[in-house]
Amino acid sequence: MDYKIRMTAAEDTIRAFAITAKDTVEEARTKHDTSPVATAALGRLLCGASMMSMMEKEAADLLTLQVIGDGPLKGITVTVSPTGLLKGLVNVPQVDVPPKYKGKLDVGRAIGNGFLRVLRDTGVPEPYVGTVELVNGEIGEDLTYYFAQSEQTPSAVGLGVLVDTDWSVLCAGGFILQLMPDASELTIQTLEEHIAAIPPVTQMLSQGYTPEKMLEALLDGLHPSLLEKQPVAYTCDCSREKVTRSLISLNRKDLEEMIVDAKPIEVRCDFCGQTYVFMPDELKELCSK
Repeated sequence: MDYKIRMTAAEDTIRAFAITAKDTVEEARTKHDTSPVATAALGRLLCGASMMSMMEKEAADLLTLQVIGDGPLKGITVTVSPTGLLKGLVNVPQVDVPPKYKGKLDVGRAIGNGFLRVLRDTGVPEPYVGTVELVNGEIGEDLTYYFAQSEQTPSAVGLGVLVDTDWSVLCAGGFILQLMPDASELTIQTLEEHIAAIPPVTQMLSQGYTPEKMLEALLDGLHPSLLEKQPVAYTCDCSREKVTRSLISLNRKDLEEMIVDAKPIEVRCDFCGQTYVFMPDELKELCSK
């Protein structure tokens, strides 16, 4: 089962998050028919965004992460909420770039140079938007830089997705560690030593590490305490009702052109692939509204 956890350590001067999301990323791969490097990029952003949603104060807050680059992937979008919504898409799902080295997909090259944008919709008219330049397009380092620049929070982000030779997902997950302002020098030094010594995320997951075990290794000697555990799954919130509202929001001329064709129209959700069919009589009714 995919899930994520939230911990605290060193007398609440460290907050920590970890996730395992093999099935979630595999579901995203299947829905979008992504190539291995696209799967790795989308999976990393899904894992990072899902952990970040545990930082949101209100359950209704929506968090959207966008990676916009000049590489062949063009961009990635992930939306997540603390209530369980988690969905994402890659602008160009089928991308093939040479590996960085044997067994290492070059996500940075597939994304290229660009920006990471974080949008928090808390229900107010103007949502929070934070934008930073990409460090290297590897997602983990880019999120680390975002936390430092936009939220002034020293952080360490580790993310990984391992793809099999048949393109299926073998494992996916990661961690986020954040230092609070009153963390002691000894705490900082200890944490830095543990981060430097820990194996890559995909290696830990392949060896059977759970989110708890990952954080216990990173927070060894810092008295970690588990605060929360949540299930994780790829979940889209599209519905026929939402699509209907979108059609009504079109201008009358566009709807009338659809009616003139006298054929059913199909509206496909970009996040999950669900298709909604509207017959000509239904379009006439929408036009009247």
